[in-house]
Amino acid sequence: MSQQAAVAADALHTPADQIRVNRHRADWRGWKFMWPFALVFVFVFVIGWKFMWPFALVFVFVFVIPILYAIYISFFQKQMIGGTKFVGISNYIRLFHDQQFWSSVGRVALFTCVQVPIMLFLSAAMALALDSMKLHGAKFFRISTFLPYAVPAVVSTLVWGFMYGAKYGLVGSLNDWLGTNLDVLSPNVLLASIGNIVTWEFTGYNMLIFYSSLSTIPHSLYEAASIDGASEWQIVKSIKLPELKGSLAITVIFSIIGSFQLFNEPSILQNMVPGNSITTYYTPNMYAYNLSFAGNQSNYAAALAITMAVITMAIAYAVQLNSMKEQMK
Repeated sequence: MSQQAAVAADALHTPADQIRVNRHRADWRGWKFMWPFALVFVFVFVIGWKFMWPFALVFVFVFVIPILYAIYISFFQKQMIGGTKFVGISNYIRLFHDQQFWSSVGRVALFTCVQVPIMLFLSAAMALALDSMKLHGAKFFRISTFLPYAVPAVVSTLVWGFMYGAKYGLVGSLNDWLGTNLDVLSPNVLLASIGNIVTWEFTGYNMLIFYSSLSTIPHSLYEAASIDGASEWQIVKSIKLPELKGSLAITVIFSIIGSFQLFNEPSILQNMVPGNSITTYYTPNMYAYNLSFAGNQSNYAAALAITMAVITMAIAYAVQLNSMKEQMK
């Protein structure tokens, strides 16, 4: 019998009251391997703050403090007599019954439900066309589709506004040539015209997000699928489209946030559209701007802005949760 076997046998025959158990001494041998990592973590954390504090300082003063101040002033109200008075949640209660506010929210919600799917579909189609490596002039196509995003929104809206002109623009020239009376700035199609501008501006940006996601797929996977007899559509359906789920969630969230912040396009077109088609409450951001700077109701405008931020975050969070569930399946 070996020595280890003899020790084990003696232990089995030893009474339980004679076995010494060390209940007080802890085994710290693991720290012999962990303490170098702990020191590195502390070192990186301390050194990292030296690089992070400039950004953190700017972030606090530019982002955190304005939000806290907006929340603070939303509980007050300016009065003709007596100055500013604390009113609690009265501004939020008033906002809940404000039909102009809900009209603007419904308008941007309709805009989001129609414009965002069209824009993302075009972006995904362009990304798939680029990734197919069968598109002639791919570099020029990629740059030209992204170029509208580099143009400021004000300039883009002015250019499209002059093109939309029924008397002096491209649409007016087409009306004279074809003998028609088309007006894309009429109240019935005005929201679609604004959607066309936004789609032209951001399709290339979203296309690059989709294209970068497709670029991570190894091309050997396409070759293996082709050897197995898969068609081009089967490769797109089974390999490429599932890869776009993660980037699709990102683009949807960004697009929803951008749509609910719609301001530049309708604000600039307001002076180009005849009549009162674009009101001061056409979008929530326009309503908040006019309340604050034209109506001298900054407290009520702050309550509106905070409410829109909560609504936007709730919708974006719901989209993110749904995306996470889809990816976990």
